[in-house]
Amino acid sequence: MPAPDRKLYLGGRLRRLRRELALNQSAMAAEIGISPSYLNHLERNQRPVTAQVLLRLAEVYDIDLRGFAAEGPDGTGAEQLAEIFADPMFADLGVPRYELLEVADNAPSVADAVARLYAALVERRQHPAGAVPDETSLLTPESWVRDHIQAQRNHFPAIEEAAETISGAIGEPAGAFEALRRRLKEGFGVDTRVVPPDLLEFASQAYDFHRKRLMLSALLRPDSRTFGAAYQLALFELGPLLRQSVEAAAPPDTPTRRLLHMSLANYAAGAMLMPYGRFLAAAEKQRYDVDRLCAEFGASVEQVSHRLTTLARPGGRGVPFFMLRVDAAGNISKRFAGEAFPFSRFGGTCPRWNLHAAFQTPGRVATQIVETPDGARFFTISRTVERAVRLDPRESSQLAVGLGCDIRDAPRLVYADGQDLARPLVTPIGPACAICPRLRCPQRAAAPAGRTLALEESRKTISPYPFLG
Repeated sequence: MPAPDRKLYLGGRLRRLRRELALNQSAMAAEIGISPSYLNHLERNQRPVTAQVLLRLAEVYDIDLRGFAAEGPDGTGAEQLAEIFADPMFADLGVPRYELLEVADNAPSVADAVARLYAALVERRQHPAGAVPDETSLLTPESWVRDHIQAQRNHFPAIEEAAETISGAIGEPAGAFEALRRRLKEGFGVDTRVVPPDLLEFASQAYDFHRKRLMLSALLRPDSRTFGAAYQLALFELGPLLRQSVEAAAPPDTPTRRLLHMSLANYAAGAMLMPYGRFLAAAEKQRYDVDRLCAEFGASVEQVSHRLTTLARPGGRGVPFFMLRVDAAGNISKRFAGEAFPFSRFGGTCPRWNLHAAFQTPGRVATQIVETPDGARFFTISRTVERAVRLDPRESSQLAVGLGCDIRDAPRLVYADGQDLARPLVTPIGPACAICPRLRCPQRAAAPAGRTLALEESRKTISPYPFLG
């Protein structure tokens, strides 16, 4: 909580919270017990936010007051803008960081619009001239869906409640696959079969509408087969709710609509197999030991890791994790966050984060405390996982998964036992090299955009791109 004599002007944060909750000013004002005109003054920073309003916000929306009322502006949107304005085409503008902070804090809708436009620009750059048929194709379905899920903090209350009800009928994890198979058969007449991979060509599972047959590849591990059956059941059981959620999100085109529908069905499958209340209780009891949670719920490391990023139910929150999944080349294929996400949106990850080193010690858990350029510290866990399906035995099937949380939550994790969190060994990291402001980084792979290089023929530095601070 802030000092009682300090005035708090949190208009931008109030607006962003209201947008994330899909509320207009009248609705939010009624819920927190103030007038719409007063809320309008607060959002325009014409009035400071009082302690009473803060407490009411925490009571109604279960927000973390430490983060919401922390000193200084919220850096999440500013970091995104900093990444965008580091693009060489803006180099001559020299936009200072304080202006980006002002835009992100006072005009979050404008910051989001700039981010969407830049995402479209990035996609256009990847197309040959004349290859883009219309403007709607400039924002890829994956980018749109990722942004929508992140705007909801990767938590969908209605789906959680419906999935939790169904999970009661599924029973214990040890018999979940057979229970799902029976429910599909008895409720929808669907026959579930494990079939040779040749029958599915390049698919891991497929549903035959005419024969009412769900086919799961024999290459899938048991946990993936169970998840596949839960996904299909979600499409049937929660069909109306999923369609309603998709329509409410208003995707711009058919591919985006389908991807969002599949993503929400996957979310529902995870919520069925790892129901919220039971999973949160187990996570707290096991102190977020991923392997123990895998054993208890019959799930994979990746499934459990993803589920840990969704624990944001008001009145029953878990540790707010972020998660990344990368391949050996550093390509990011999954990116979820329960709260702020400390890495680049448009680029890769920092090579100093040991997520990349996980490939050198397969199956081993590595921990690391990292510090971003703004001074925020995160406790991270990295390890390899196997792909759900491996078609060619000559190719690597490994991916790396990284989990992280604010260091203040680290004592709740079994992985932090024995570590000196008061005086930790900290690794400074940054966003993608092109926007990283750190001067002395031995692993810098690209010159920072918008910075003046400090090169001398008579002197070679460890980093090939020294620059003026």
